[in-house]
Amino acid sequence: MMYGILDKINAPEDVKALRPEQLVQLCEELRDYIVRCCAVNPGHLGSSLGAVELIVALHYIYDAPADKLIFDVGHQAYAHKIICGRREAFKGNRTRNGISGFPNRAESPYDAFGTGHSSTSVSAALGFAQAFRMRGEDRKVVALIGDGSLTGGLAFEGLNNVGASKSDVLIVLNDNNMSIDNNTGALHDYLLKVTMDPRYNRLKKMVWDRMGDRSFRKSIQRLVVGAKSSLVRKSGGALFESMGFRYFGPIDGNDISQVIRTLSRLKNIKGPKLLHVITRKGKGYAPAEADPTVWHAPGHFDPETGKRAVKEYAASRYQDVFGQTLVDLAKQDPAVVGVTPAMASGCGMTTLAERMPERFFDVGIEEEHAVTFSAGLAAAGMKPFCNIYSSFSQRAYDQIIHDVALQNLGVVLCLDRAGLVGEDGATHHGCYDMAAYRSIPNAVIAVPSDELVLRNMMYTAKEATGGPFIIRYPRGCGEGTVWKSEPFAEVPVGKAVCLRKGERVALFCAGPFVWRAVEAAERIREEQGWMPEVWDVRYVKPFDADALADACTRCRCIITVEDGCLKGGLCSEISERIASKTGKWHVSGIGIPDVFVTQGTQAELRQESGLDTAGIYRKIRQENEDFCEKNVKSFGD
Repeated sequence: MMYGILDKINAPEDVKALRPEQLVQLCEELRDYIVRCCAVNPGHLGSSLGAVELIVALHYIYDAPADKLIFDVGHQAYAHKIICGRREAFKGNRTRNGISGFPNRAESPYDAFGTGHSSTSVSAALGFAQAFRMRGEDRKVVALIGDGSLTGGLAFEGLNNVGASKSDVLIVLNDNNMSIDNNTGALHDYLLKVTMDPRYNRLKKMVWDRMGDRSFRKSIQRLVVGAKSSLVRKSGGALFESMGFRYFGPIDGNDISQVIRTLSRLKNIKGPKLLHVITRKGKGYAPAEADPTVWHAPGHFDPETGKRAVKEYAASRYQDVFGQTLVDLAKQDPAVVGVTPAMASGCGMTTLAERMPERFFDVGIEEEHAVTFSAGLAAAGMKPFCNIYSSFSQRAYDQIIHDVALQNLGVVLCLDRAGLVGEDGATHHGCYDMAAYRSIPNAVIAVPSDELVLRNMMYTAKEATGGPFIIRYPRGCGEGTVWKSEPFAEVPVGKAVCLRKGERVALFCAGPFVWRAVEAAERIREEQGWMPEVWDVRYVKPFDADALADACTRCRCIITVEDGCLKGGLCSEISERIASKTGKWHVSGIGIPDVFVTQGTQAELRQESGLDTAGIYRKIRQENEDFCEKNVKSFGD
């Protein structure tokens, strides 16, 4: 790939040196480069294509890294990364030992704030602005928020505080009418009203086209005093004006000249400002414009034709098992409903949305609201299945405790993408759910080992009497287990299952990794003539103490296997129980270490953490040699 302008861009200073007509070409080249890189090495395509002009304009007008540009959600920042010295590195975006798919402070001084989760930019921007004010530094702060992020409650908490503080912050609202799926809710309708009001758009065009004319300034001031209040309020800008912002827009965010002209005028206006820009998700690449939901993260594709690679799955994906099972349960029970914070397609809830739309609720990127809304449904006698990605569920920790567990309400929390998710990296790995929720009274934590167990755990959760029933399962495919045609059966709460009776070493496994443990144990039996014991825990809470006691009659060493952090999870649960015993048992764990794991494929990261057959095999041999063979006395001695 060779480009006339982009190949010469190594820092924002190179963008500032371009002529206006060259900026248009730069945007075209950036889009082509992003498309071609993402075709080979998949990433978040549609959002970044839509934000190209905004990012080029921001770097043209502002002086990063002295001025701070904060992106929200960070997956729209690909053009920023490429402009800021990572053009070649972008070819390895989201790969092991490559750059992150999100802004990352450790990666570049131009990445002011890490933004893998949504709705954080406004609060962070206020922090920067207040710090600069206190130190007397004349530095600008801009938050580019879009792709559904403004629906998050944290964004409104930040807006409320910024407006009240009178801080010098510019919020650029990138309104593309989308998050991953179509935006929903009152705010979406509100912004749509702004963009469509002809009177305000006529006023806006007249003002901004003539702003440079000094003779026109006094008439503008009179116009603003006499008409802005009325027209802005009728068109929708009153929301931001009432919060203490000066509202500007909407403007065409894909018109580089208009964006630069607008930003240059706003740069020296003090106080809280909000610029409303309209962009097109997938801009400049016809397939992405035609279907922005699919092209949010399309996987591999042919950049010339737009033909996406057909991905063959060896088994059903867990999200598909969840989606179909939820529909089947809803057919059985009219009280069953589905709730998702803007992840309907990713978690498989679109199946319910299509077949029973009145039983489906997409609340937008609002994890806290999703949980408390589900608690309200449960309190009113419904049976809500609230599906949240594991790493996003952390945002609703208080609601899970206060609104669900404390009131012992029957909310089924299905935590998709638990464990190591792959290329999205540290911000998205679902490492902490078991450790976080294991300490909550009234909570059940279920960890299915395959597709059929997931299906039956959902049935068991529906029949449960109260308290948060948490089911956590990984991203990707299951084990190939037959599940669709099987009748529902209860999975007894708090009961583990022994898959292989053995000696010396007992493996207690949470989730599908029990099958890798079985493979490793069989290899030990074939090569060394003895059989490790393997248990499918199924429930981390309540934990099956009888199963552990039974295993301890035959085995000296206990190894836990879990796709979660070792500190606080299953390993801690068993260690706490063994510590209270008088016998001599040794506990060790395989899982996610006490570090933030970066990006890579799921297979690469699991191998690195020892969560594959070979890693479990090595651990069994090591523990047997280091502990069991050195302690050959019987338990009675």
